[in-house]
Amino acid sequence: MFERWDAAQLAAYPHELEQCRFVGCDFSGANLSNLMFIDCLFERCNLASATLANTALQNVAFSECKLSGLQFSVCRDMLFGVHFERCQLHYASFAGKRMPRTRFEHCALHDVDFTNTDLTEAALQECSLAGAVFEHTQLAGADFTTATNFIIDPTLNFLRKARFSTAGLPGLVSQLGIVIES
Repeated sequence: MFERWDAAQLAAYPHELEQCRFVGCDFSGANLSNLMFIDCLFERCNLASATLANTALQNVAFSECKLSGLQFSVCRDMLFGVHFERCQLHYASFAGKRMPRTRFEHCALHDVDFTNTDLTEAALQECSLAGAVFEHTQLAGADFTTATNFIIDPTLNFLRKARFSTAGLPGLVSQLGIVIES
């Protein structure tokens, strides 16, 4: 377990980190480019605005982390796999990533870019998606039943078998100018 580490301590470590648990670490603004994280867990860490160019995230979980501004879109594609629980992901970008069955649980995903992202069968449980961008996004079988504040244009995204609650209907028809009253 790596507790309360900062970017300087991480820089001295090998470029491949496997089965590591990071707790309370501050990597905000750090350059994490070209590192490999395999089967790792980040708990209560701050990675806001860190650089992830060519970073490998293979089966990496984030719990109660601040991940604002992260550009996951520039991470390595091979075996990319992430899961999030109780995280802040404001202004993050997943543009162009393949992320089938990814779990987002109790997360704030405000102004996140999901353009051209594959979120097939993803679960967005109890997530707030205010300002999130969904364009040409693969959402087949995705679960939005407890997600809030999203706007998804069904004409620009693939939604076959995606699940929504009745409360989520305004987010699917807002671009049509339809008003739904309860």
